[in-house]
Amino acid sequence: MKEQIQRLGRFLSGMVMPNIGAFIAWGLITACFIPTGWIPNETFNKLVGPMLTYLLPLMIGFTGGKMIYDHRGGVVGAIATIGVIVGSDIPMFLGAMLVGPLGGWVIKKFDELIDGKVKQGFEMLVNNFSAGILGGILALIAFVAIGPVCQAINIFLGEGAKFFADRGLLPLMSIFVEPAKILFLNNAINHGVFTPLGAAQVAETGKSLFFMIESNPGTGLGMLCAYWLAGKGTAKSSAPGAIIIHFFGGIHEIYFPYVLMNPILLIAMIGGSFVNILVLTLLGGGLVAPASPGSIFAELIMTAPGSYFANIAAITLSAVTSFVLSVLLLKTFAKGEDLGDAIIQRDTLKAESKGGGISLGNADIKTIVFACDAGMGSSAMGETMLKKKLKAAGLEGIKVVHSSIDQLSGNPDIILVHEQLKGRVESRCPKSRIIAVTDLIAAPQYDQLIAELAKKN
Repeated sequence: MKEQIQRLGRFLSGMVMPNIGAFIAWGLITACFIPTGWIPNETFNKLVGPMLTYLLPLMIGFTGGKMIYDHRGGVVGAIATIGVIVGSDIPMFLGAMLVGPLGGWVIKKFDELIDGKVKQGFEMLVNNFSAGILGGILALIAFVAIGPVCQAINIFLGEGAKFFADRGLLPLMSIFVEPAKILFLNNAINHGVFTPLGAAQVAETGKSLFFMIESNPGTGLGMLCAYWLAGKGTAKSSAPGAIIIHFFGGIHEIYFPYVLMNPILLIAMIGGSFVNILVLTLLGGGLVAPASPGSIFAELIMTAPGSYFANIAAITLSAVTSFVLSVLLLKTFAKGEDLGDAIIQRDTLKAESKGGGISLGNADIKTIVFACDAGMGSSAMGETMLKKKLKAAGLEGIKVVHSSIDQLSGNPDIILVHEQLKGRVESRCPKSRIIAVTDLIAAPQYDQLIAELAKKN
């Protein structure tokens, strides 16, 4: 059951993440040109509604269909999505997330059914008309049946959120959000759940605090500062670098291992997140679009007019709260050898017992992929780090790219991934050499891999 929920969350976020640029564009246009925006403009304000109603749901529907059955699935998914859009009176993000993948699945099953049965010379005719006919049928069904149902669900969710907000209970969401984040479900939560809710709220009020529940970098900042002050060994020495990457770069995955080292710190993270939501609720803070990545720069750029004080206060107080709680917890419960050192020592000793370094055998290494859940944060950072190390070692002929795990295909020569996500990579690329790392900044596997590649060359 847990794995199924995780897959669903990753799938939902996978439809939104590739389209974050469009959400940001819409958010900036909204913040600038609506009547209460930074530079109100009646003409440019005409873009806001159509982008929210048509552009964003259609992009989500296309992406969902494409995830199921490449471009052909995306086309049918987009056709089906227009049915839920026209069949409802509110932005249809939820409907797009349902009918987009449905369209991809339907056309995929149809192609499997007729595989090998189409006469030569009629392939293009069958392909084009099948996509058009099936997409049209799905659009009609979505218009009549799925759209109204999705609208009712959206209204229910919106009223539920309003119910908690009106009674001051919204901060309790931190109890569920923070544990899920360190299990690498951060993107699923932020973009699969909060982004659609936030976009609907922006359409009504011009801003939404839902965009800051997961993305606020203050909570992680406070915990990392606590490690810098009261931590031990590698965790203490690597914390300053992690702070820069997390707070300014917006890659929150960098701090997850620090919490996993001492799970008791979840209390501090929940406390910081609770204060973040409470302050945003009391002071009326919020963003106009998703802050992705969740850096301080993105938070400030996406801040709604008139909400700077509230948002900065939420970030600051959440950081202070998590810092104080983390210091107390580290001094009270983090006894003995630093677990971060233990992990790195374990990996190093394991490699040394096999002859020192990572063994690549006789394989001809041409491509290295750094993979992460969304393919945008820690994997991009890992790609940059590896390229620099390869260049310094004179190994620039090896191609290094980053990717989301769900987009991995073709069994690349080497895949690097955080050890928490290794199992998912193994199931997708069983023939690839998979190297799991435990510390995105100071993992010994990086230098071991470079050393082995240098030997081979």
